[in-house]
Amino acid sequence: MRGDRTKIAVQRTDKPWGYELLWGKTHQYVGKLLFIKAGESLSLQYHKEKEETIFLESGEMQFECGPSETDLQTITLGPGEGFHIPPGYIHRMIAVKDCRVFEVSTPQLQDVVRLKDRYGRTPS
Repeated sequence: MRGDRTKIAVQRTDKPWGYELLWGKTHQYVGKLLFIKAGESLSLQYHKEKEETIFLESGEMQFECGPSETDLQTITLGPGEGFHIPPGYIHRMIAVKDCRVFEVSTPQLQDVVRLKDRYGRTPS
């Protein structure tokens, strides 16, 4: 077998809505698993540079998204469905049932502009 192989340490970060597991991080991409408890939601947010794609492995969510706060639509996502989120696109995940969401993105982890947050975290 050829090539560099490294066992990674999965990093867990508890969040008010559940937790995230950072399972992959390089200079080119990031991989996360988000666990969102039923009835909880992430911030209404966007990213200036970061680009993401999500895949709902299990659960059910209401995915709010749109080009502006005044032009949001709500899409119901179920297991096996995904969504691409380009930079600048406003979005929020709201768990109807407990959700396991795989997220892959570009590596700008600190690039989060919060517009609204039910947990009192300061908008960016």
